[in-house]
Amino acid sequence: MKTYQLTGIGNAVVDVISQADDSFLELMGIEKGIMQLIEQERGEVLYASMESRVQTPGGSVANTIAGAGALGLDAAFIGRVHDDALGRFYADAMNEDGVDFVNPPVPGGELPTSRSMIFVSPDGERSMNTYLGISSELSSQDVPDEVAGNSQIMFLEGYLFDKEKGKAAFLEAARACHKGGGKAGIAISDPFCVERHRVDFLLLIENELDFVIGNEAEIKSLFETDDLEEALRRTSAICPLVVCTRSGDGVTVMNGDARIDVPVEKVVPVDATGAGDQFAAGFLFGMATGRDYETCARIGNVCAREVISHIGPRPEANMLELLREEGLV
Repeated sequence: MKTYQLTGIGNAVVDVISQADDSFLELMGIEKGIMQLIEQERGEVLYASMESRVQTPGGSVANTIAGAGALGLDAAFIGRVHDDALGRFYADAMNEDGVDFVNPPVPGGELPTSRSMIFVSPDGERSMNTYLGISSELSSQDVPDEVAGNSQIMFLEGYLFDKEKGKAAFLEAARACHKGGGKAGIAISDPFCVERHRVDFLLLIENELDFVIGNEAEIKSLFETDDLEEALRRTSAICPLVVCTRSGDGVTVMNGDARIDVPVEKVVPVDATGAGDQFAAGFLFGMATGRDYETCARIGNVCAREVISHIGPRPEANMLELLREEGLV
């Protein structure tokens, strides 16, 4: 039976990326810099408005798993796509990236494959407009026990908390992973996602998970505070490992009573899409290969720096070579 160093569960979303200035965003009624959920009709309007589209398999945790796979981990992704052109594109692309896409595309008349229209501003900010489609219907039936129970690390996507069956899938996956001796953690995903599901998030983190990865705004939203230090203290009190990215201010890792602050090299982003996802890829690669948490964070920073240097949410460079140049592998 195959074992995986890293398995992710999340929305299987085709990312459609285009560049747009602030006046275009205002004209189209797009709120800058955040992720908005949209209906299918709105998605078709925005898709038609995009010029010079770049189409890639996406989804936050899927991007992380693909990045970790590019670093050489044995990786799998659990997600739900329709048996349509976009769904087949998604499944094939993940497999071609070296990640086992363990769920075959779903035939029949269910919802279309999910897609996110991402508009990248000249300052590198991305405005995401996501039609969730079939991916949000993921349930326990989509989580094979033989995959979850044979994963060294299980990484969950907070966005899937919007439906009860997604929450149930998370619980079963985390417990199966623990039963097999693995560790489970979550990408908080978005402050607005936390606001919708704060109680469930906190219960899951405290009772079922071994680590949490989020940015400053997401960590603060867990306890409804503007004080990052308070948020870090309270989160680390209920979770063994808390990883907080703070953009140009570096990364803070809380491991019990121990705290590590790792600086970053400040660069002007070409496209911030996927920065957090690829940081997580590098950090989890470090965890899966037995490195200390400071080294994990430094690897994550290199991965994030590479992905913001170009358009698109996944690495283009040979990441192992970059890490060797930094003396990290």
